[in-house]
Amino acid sequence: MTNWTLAARAEKMNPSVIREILKVTEKPGIISLAGGLPSPKTFPIECFAAAAASVLATDGASALQYAASEGYTPLREAIAAFLPWDVHPDQVLITTGSQQALDLIGKVLIDAGSRVLVETPTYLGALQAFAPMEPQVVSVASDSEGVLIDDLAAKAGSGADKARFLYVLPNFQNPTGRTMSEARREALVAQAAALNLPLVEDNPYGDLWFDQAPPQPLTARNPEGCIYMGSFSKVLAPGLRLGYVVAPRQMYPKLLQAKQAADLHTPSFNQRLVSEVIKNGFLDRHVPTIRQLYKEQCQAMVAALEQEMQGLGVTWNRPDGGMFLWLRLPEGMSALQLLPRAVERNVAFVPGAAFYADQPDDRTLRLSFVTASQGQIRTAIAALAAAIREAA
Repeated sequence: MTNWTLAARAEKMNPSVIREILKVTEKPGIISLAGGLPSPKTFPIECFAAAAASVLATDGASALQYAASEGYTPLREAIAAFLPWDVHPDQVLITTGSQQALDLIGKVLIDAGSRVLVETPTYLGALQAFAPMEPQVVSVASDSEGVLIDDLAAKAGSGADKARFLYVLPNFQNPTGRTMSEARREALVAQAAALNLPLVEDNPYGDLWFDQAPPQPLTARNPEGCIYMGSFSKVLAPGLRLGYVVAPRQMYPKLLQAKQAADLHTPSFNQRLVSEVIKNGFLDRHVPTIRQLYKEQCQAMVAALEQEMQGLGVTWNRPDGGMFLWLRLPEGMSALQLLPRAVERNVAFVPGAAFYADQPDDRTLRLSFVTASQGQIRTAIAALAAAIREAA
């Protein structure tokens, strides 16, 4: 038998808690409130079918050929045009999903032992993407409006231990669903500039607002001090694996080199397909239908929680958009220990502890309201309440 010697960085790689939980949801009868999957009802399948036929008929050879690592120029131009600050297409790098963008940013900016700042809690996929680079991940205290500015200054470090960047999701954050206020955004950008601390802004959910668009992106306030990440996964289809990075010109070449080493380029056909679909203002017509669906789903979940969780000591937030709601169990209860009881009642969720870089709150859990029907949501929340009563 051959003995394989793993690299030290491989020891830092861990399975996704969410992906493991999703395996449980394959059990017949399970209502999953766990996954961060967009609703298939929102996928514009007929538009994709027409676009695919058009791309293959008019540009088939190029669509199936190798291409530039930067991405398909008309798509980069479209992205630059719809962002709410002055962006040149040459600053846009097309990635294979925004998850690849996290990987590229980590490779370019993190050395072993580098300090990296994140929100409390933060996106689990970012922690996974950064882990092989062996950073020292430090959580910045956060409240319902986002990171606390005083704690950011305290955690930024100095000299050789100065943080390389703060990773932040200002809009309808995964996992909490919270949105950073206008005042907090202004204060954060000002403090980061004063500290000479780069910001990595991840915005996959920003278009999924219910009643009012969120405040301007952090990057719009200081483009030279931020790297911005976006995705077509939540507004078109995640299976295309199409995301993008907007980077300052001084950072772009190294991100491009990392991209070239990773996969040469994002699939040419997928890029042309999306470029074809979104032309002529399609997103302006399509995204409002997603907002309305998700708003109704969220309202159904909040109503079910208000009805079923009375007297249980459970608290939760009311997201203004996105896909997730954050729930906190009574004192002394563990979401991880609650999960098997919930699964016995045919409902699944994600325990919140996995989203903390340090000092996890075992009482928290994430619920997704976008894939289950309103009837399933009511059934699932009732089952979750029954599991909580039993565990109390």
